[in-house]
Parts: sequence; C-alpha cells; structure tokens
Amino acid sequence: MLGVSFDGVEANAAFAKKNAFQFPLLSDVDRSVALAYGACRDAKARWPNRVSFLIDEQGKIARAYDRVDPRDHPASVLADIIDG
Repeated sequence: MLGVSFDGVEANAAFAKKNAFQFPLLSDVDRSVALAYGACRDAKARWPNRVSFLIDEQGKIARAYDRVDPRDHPASVLADIIDG
C-alpha cells in the first residue's frame, strides 16, 4: 500500500509521522501521477480527487474506487481482496 499527495516531501513526511502511517506517502507536486490515474483534471488542480486503486500481483489495476470515504474504504478494499 502507498499513498500519493500533492504536498512536498517534508510536508508528507510530517503528515505521515503525525498520523502513524504504516505505508509510504509519495509526493506528486507536479501532478503527473494524479493526471495519469485520473485523480485530477489538470496540472493546476489544487486538490486531488479521493480515488484508490487495487493493484493485483501482476501490477494491473484489479479495481478502481472513484469515490473514497476514508472512514469505510479500508473495509471495502479488504472485502474485495478476500472475495478475490
């Protein structure tokens, strides 16, 4: 698992530490990753859309989640992994 944010490396490191993330939080300040995955419309976007992708063992997108609520999203992804 990993996360991607528009914030810089130092801001992401502080945010990840504050929230005790157990996964890497990558910086996408130029929006190239967000643009590639459809998480924003253009390189001037102020915020990304909350989207998530389940990537299979072959590196292919197995499922895309286009509206993510962080309160229940982990349980949804876990259910999809278990159901295979």
